[in-house]
Amino acid sequence: MKVLVIGSDGQLGLEFQKISNSYNSLSWVFSTIKTLDLLKLDTISPFLNNIKPSLVINCAAYTSVDKAETESKLANTINHTAVDIISRWTSDNNKKLIHISTDYVFDGLSNIPLSENSKTKPLNEYGSSKLKGELACLKNDPNSIVIRTSWLYSSFGKNFVKTMIDLMKKNKSVKVVNDQIGSPTYAYDLAKVIVDIITKSKNKSGLFHYSNEGEISWFEFARSIKEIYNSDCKIIGVSSEEFKTLAKRPKYSLLNKSKIKTTFNLEIPNYKQSLKNCIKIIKNEA
Repeated sequence: MKVLVIGSDGQLGLEFQKISNSYNSLSWVFSTIKTLDLLKLDTISPFLNNIKPSLVINCAAYTSVDKAETESKLANTINHTAVDIISRWTSDNNKKLIHISTDYVFDGLSNIPLSENSKTKPLNEYGSSKLKGELACLKNDPNSIVIRTSWLYSSFGKNFVKTMIDLMKKNKSVKVVNDQIGSPTYAYDLAKVIVDIITKSKNKSGLFHYSNEGEISWFEFARSIKEIYNSDCKIIGVSSEEFKTLAKRPKYSLLNKSKIKTTFNLEIPNYKQSLKNCIKIIKNEA
């Protein structure tokens, strides 16, 4: 089976590259902006026609949450319009699509873990563009899989874990918001789950939620990073009001993973064990 990973130079895409050698039954093709620029919409279908993948994993996204407030057209092109084209192609050619979405499709007003049936109401342009993308995907290609995830991090690229480690090295104290609740996702874990879905559950489709287990705030996440990295930096909890950002973030976006666990018979690691695994790699590569 030929698998095309779009956006393979991002956190999740690089994890696919890392684990691809362990799955020799799959023929992997990795595309980046250099080979497929999703802003050049008229090149997407010809590119797919040339590669002829059996399955497409779309990891590409405009993810600058704050910049999306002023670059909404750009975010919508990558997160919605391009996805619309990709999902039409997979549907027309009877191929499989796995598309990655986000917890930011929710408004954060819930107080219980959010299921796939929970009402969506994005608070920012990024979330709005991602919601439009997943809706287009599921409408155009009912055979597709959309996976919403949250707080993605990896030993690759830029993310909260690596930013916190850098800040802890340079500062005696760091302020982190303590009133936004969710659960982190180690990109390696998500990549492994997706490959398992590809190899073992080819006929499944629909919308699923995935993150690591645990219910924490960004403040608690930062404290876990400090503890595992063995830093002396003081972590100071502050409210979202005190830590102003251009885009609003949901206060509560903990994902309910019951559906994906039941459908694919998964055991999802606790966030702390996955964080330990990731920080060990970061330390080894330092």
